[in-house]
Amino acid sequence: MQNETHTPIAPDLFREAMSRLGSSVHILASDGASGRTGATVSSVCSVSDNPPTLLVCLNRGTAVNGQVKENGVFTINTLAHDHTDASNAFAGVGQLPMNERFALADWETIETGAPALKDARVSFDCKVTQITEVGTHSVIFGEVVAVKSSEQNKALIYMDRNYHAL
Repeated sequence: MQNETHTPIAPDLFREAMSRLGSSVHILASDGASGRTGATVSSVCSVSDNPPTLLVCLNRGTAVNGQVKENGVFTINTLAHDHTDASNAFAGVGQLPMNERFALADWETIETGAPALKDARVSFDCKVTQITEVGTHSVIFGEVVAVKSSEQNKALIYMDRNYHAL
């Protein structure tokens, strides 16, 4: 590979291109010393099955980012098609206080004490094991210590800046 310099593409061009990639919608939730918090996320990926590990990307400019780091635990709750209101609330639509966002759904705990959405398609209960800072985001790796699945409802997918049921 040659040592070439290049100009990165503009952020708005990159965001537009990424909007064309369909993705499952999740609510990340955490609780602990820094308090109960959550956010809608789509950047979730399997890393390894031994140990079971996933990653999630969180904007460093959000309060949720610091809270997850301090709490050291989180859940990834994969949403069904009828979770649109919760997804919007945890994405900040309506700027509801965090306790009102959590009041929109039923929550429980599995292993770590982080909130798990009772009727999520699947909830991954994780301990933070590593954090890498990349650009505007933290890539947070979590070892999955417990999993809970529910009935297989249609999934909530986000693509072309809109929700879809699949």
